[in-house]
This record gives sequence, C-alpha cells and structure tokens, in this order.
Amino acid sequence: MLDGIKACFFDMDGTILDSMWVWLDIDIEFFAQRGIEMPEGIQEQIEGMSFSQTAGYFKERFGLPESIDEIKSIWNEMAMDKYRNEVPLKPGVREFLERLKRDGIRAGIATSNSIELVRCCLASLDAEKYFDTVVTGCDVGAGKPAPDVYLKCAADCGVKPEECLVFEDIIPGIMAGHNAGMKVCAVYDKYSEDTDEVKRKTADYYIEDFSCLENI
Repeated sequence: MLDGIKACFFDMDGTILDSMWVWLDIDIEFFAQRGIEMPEGIQEQIEGMSFSQTAGYFKERFGLPESIDEIKSIWNEMAMDKYRNEVPLKPGVREFLERLKRDGIRAGIATSNSIELVRCCLASLDAEKYFDTVVTGCDVGAGKPAPDVYLKCAADCGVKPEECLVFEDIIPGIMAGHNAGMKVCAVYDKYSEDTDEVKRKTADYYIEDFSCLENI
C-alpha cells in the first residue's frame, strides 16, 4: 500500500478520531434548544460539507436567525470540551503516524471540521507533531467530494497527487481523494457502516482500523 507513496493524508472525524458521536449529540441538543424536530438522515445530508457550508445549509433550511459565523461559534463552543477531553485517536493511529514520521513519509489532515476544533484536539492528544499540514474545507472554500482539500495538502507537502494516499471514512471523502488523483484507503467507522459495501468497492483499499497496517 505504501509503495511509491511520499505523503499520507487523513480525514479527521470518523477516520483517525472516534468522534462522530459528538456531532450526533450536538445535533440533538441544537435542534431541541430551538424547538425544531431533528430531520431523519440530517448527518448523511451534510456529509463532506465544510464547516461554513454546513452552517449556511442549516441557516437556510431551518430559517435560523443567527449568522453563519454565529452558528459556527455555537457549534465550536458545544464541541470544544468533548474534543479536548473525550475524543480519542482510533486504535493503531498513533503507531501508524509514528511509522510515517520514522520512514520520512509526510502527513496531513484534510477535514470538514473547524480549525479551532482540529487544533484543540490535536494539542490535547499530543498529535500536532505528526502532521506537516492541516487543511479545512473552509480554507479552500469547498467541501468534499471536491478535491481541493487534498490538492492543497499535496501542494503544502511538495508532492504530486499520484504520490499520495488518502484515508477516509465516508463516500464523499473517498470521492474527493480519487478526484484529486490519489489512491484511497477506506476506514471502517460504526457511524457509516451502512455504506461499507460501497466504500469497499469505491476505495483502492479498506481497513477495519489502523492496527491492520502494522506489518504492511
């Protein structure tokens, strides 16, 4: 899998972090506070959107009075403590990142989450040292399946797209990696397990968790 690979790029939530439960909890609380019935499948409907795109979607669809920046600030405040204290790296992630660093393979994060939550979580997990770049959908003005976040990661790391391997847990992310001209490894996450069959068919590789990569 790593033959000819000079950089590995990772989605964050659901890929290297066990964190999707946070957003389910936040959605439930956010809607309840506003007396809005939580729509079925809302998390699937916003998959891949950048943080700003998601806030804009919520504002328009549910007629929210807050500005997009205010909605983002509310979500950051609701999530910050959980990302600082309750969100762990998935099994095998730290060991794999250590291996990449040891082997001189560059690493980056390409996420739809906010930069505030990314920085907070990486710092609390002592994981900032593993990544050469962090790119959010807000940085490039496009969410996934657009390739922009992954192309920016490659540019930041000074590598060609065909020299990169992407790790993703959702189909729009897998498509974003392929749209960037990169190989993609799908990662199991219980919050997207209903799409596992499609993920296996769409990606170049599939892993249950990063412990599977111990001997590649």
